[in-house]
Amino acid sequence: MPYFNCTQEIGKLDLVPEEFHGSKSQAGVVPSTSTAVGISSSRVADNTGESSSSETCKSNYEKLPDYLKSCLDYSSFVTKRHPVEIGKLVRLLLAEGLIQDKPGDSMEDVAANVVKELIDLGMLQEVHDGTEVKVPASYLQLSILKLEKQYFVSKTANSPVRLEIRDDGRDIFPNVEGRLVRSLFIITAERRHYSIGSTGCLSRAYMRNVCGMRFLLVLDLDGKIAYLPDEVGDLIHLSYLGLANSDLDELPRTLGNLQKLQTLDIRMCGKLSKLPIEVLHIQQLRHLLMSKSFDDCEIRVPEGIGKLVNLHTLSGIYGGDGIARELSALTQIKDLGVKRVSADHASELFAAIKKMESLASLSLEAERCFFEETNFTLFPELDAFSPPPLLQEFYLHGGLIEIPMWLASMENLTRLTLSFSYLSENPTSVLQLLPKLKHLSLWEAYRAKLIGKEFCNAGGFPALETLTIASEFLVEWTEIATGAFPSLRSLSFSCCSSLIFLPEGLQNISTLQELHLGSLHPDLARRLEGEENYKIKHIPKIFRVLLPF
Repeated sequence: MPYFNCTQEIGKLDLVPEEFHGSKSQAGVVPSTSTAVGISSSRVADNTGESSSSETCKSNYEKLPDYLKSCLDYSSFVTKRHPVEIGKLVRLLLAEGLIQDKPGDSMEDVAANVVKELIDLGMLQEVHDGTEVKVPASYLQLSILKLEKQYFVSKTANSPVRLEIRDDGRDIFPNVEGRLVRSLFIITAERRHYSIGSTGCLSRAYMRNVCGMRFLLVLDLDGKIAYLPDEVGDLIHLSYLGLANSDLDELPRTLGNLQKLQTLDIRMCGKLSKLPIEVLHIQQLRHLLMSKSFDDCEIRVPEGIGKLVNLHTLSGIYGGDGIARELSALTQIKDLGVKRVSADHASELFAAIKKMESLASLSLEAERCFFEETNFTLFPELDAFSPPPLLQEFYLHGGLIEIPMWLASMENLTRLTLSFSYLSENPTSVLQLLPKLKHLSLWEAYRAKLIGKEFCNAGGFPALETLTIASEFLVEWTEIATGAFPSLRSLSFSCCSSLIFLPEGLQNISTLQELHLGSLHPDLARRLEGEENYKIKHIPKIFRVLLPF
């Protein structure tokens, strides 16, 4: 299936086709190792992101089985301008029908394994602490070269296409007559205001044109959307509906007509306060994403949410008003995020989570989780909480008296975020013992002004690759023990405006590839340019943001 880019600069389609290898893979399930598909075991990209020769890339690409080639081509389409969240890529691959069923595994697991396989082959590159991916420049270039050699556009009426519209604000909908548009991505980041008083959002007429594309499988309207017409309910083939970051204040009740919908993404929709009850009619819904900023009210779900037994992802939900009790029916959930956890429903919520034996990712946010140390609430009943054994990602936002001791038993944990915990005791005395922990973020988690080598003992954090520390309290990190952080690749200091000393021993972490210094104090900046430059000169990439003193 070809795809097309469209700009509004000329009021018509600016066609840039790329032939995909079928909307569905024709290959059966094959072994997920590079050796099995005849590809060199050495990665295509090295640690700095530099690719090997184009001939190697071309050879590796041609050796891919069809199912991987299709997914790589599609990934090139969705990541050609910026990285994409891994979870979103997985959901899009499923909606596009590019993933084949594998007995015994969920479709999400199969898709995630395909993404991982492409990462292992160096054909997808992890960025942003491993939460997003992009296709390396070498493979994007390969796609362009392929276009130059095979430059043609099918003129057949109703030829299925994927379409991306880069809208600049003139509300000119492109002429797609004779095209069977199956996937539509509207990019509004470059949208400008062309009239006084304009909201900058897509017009109602524009949105009605969008909803006239009756055969859409994927509709991603991330951004400047303030109105979703009732006609969206006519898109009965829709599998993916992305409305993240929009200005919508309500959703049409006709959403209940979308019986094939798998993903509804309404994250960061600040004006949206509730879901229509008709959403409960979408029995095939697998991913309901509703997360907002810490200080935004949650999106309320209707009573009966426990009937959506196919849900795989449920984020940004409020557990009060009896909802926590309903969650106990959703034992198949693998990704759960709950806002405003409070004493009135904590015990029911934790009991429900305990039943979710397949849960891999969990986010819990306290009732008041703000940015001021004096304006937050402690997590209720957290000592009695028992996390599911397979949990790999854990995000805990809110005040803690002490680090929960059960964290020490989470041997499968690979990613941990503690934010606004305001602990008075060092949390890493427990955390550094976790054998699989790869990514750790501590956002206002520890109130210490000074940390020493006890922060990580020799051999501590054996698998940790990225460490982020954000603290208005931290002034000095005195020393890193010899042999600490044996796998660390990226170290970030964010919002550490009082930090004036980096640790002695930083120069001994030979694995370190990136150092991020946000809100860099001028005294520290001068020291790193002068007498303490030896601590950081071995690090290939250093990013600095100076404070405006």
